[in-house]
Amino acid sequence: MKCPFCKGHDTQVVDTRESEEGDSIRRRRRCVSCDKRFTTFETVELRMPQVVKQNGIRCEFDAEKLRTSFKRALHKRPVSTEMVDAAVDQVSQKVYASGEREIGSRQIGEMVMQELLKLDKVAYIRFASVYKSFQDVGDFADAVKAVRKTPASGQSS
Repeated sequence: MKCPFCKGHDTQVVDTRESEEGDSIRRRRRCVSCDKRFTTFETVELRMPQVVKQNGIRCEFDAEKLRTSFKRALHKRPVSTEMVDAAVDQVSQKVYASGEREIGSRQIGEMVMQELLKLDKVAYIRFASVYKSFQDVGDFADAVKAVRKTPASGQSS
């Protein structure tokens, strides 16, 4: 660590403490060259992959956009906020765990559909109708047939 005062490269750690939350480490350092003290902090930096939209535009992953998608699909459905938060966290963790620098919006949409199917089948159909661009009643009927074949889970059918 370079000294911020004299720019010397030789510093010693005098004291190390973990934050109360446990998400950062505070280090008190002393410069060997000028004998001045300074504090540094270490924190974890998580880098989510860039989202590549269908039109090729890249943007930052945004968990709030994800939450909005869930809320729209689950509008007036009997699913708790805690369950929505857990589903958003699950998708966010899958995106991060992919280990890729970029992820397609289609992949994220598939993850959302998996979580909605667990939460609420009506919400799943709502989301699928937009996501898969249903053209007519037959598309809805096919989706409903597919949903009926899945094992029951979540709060409603």
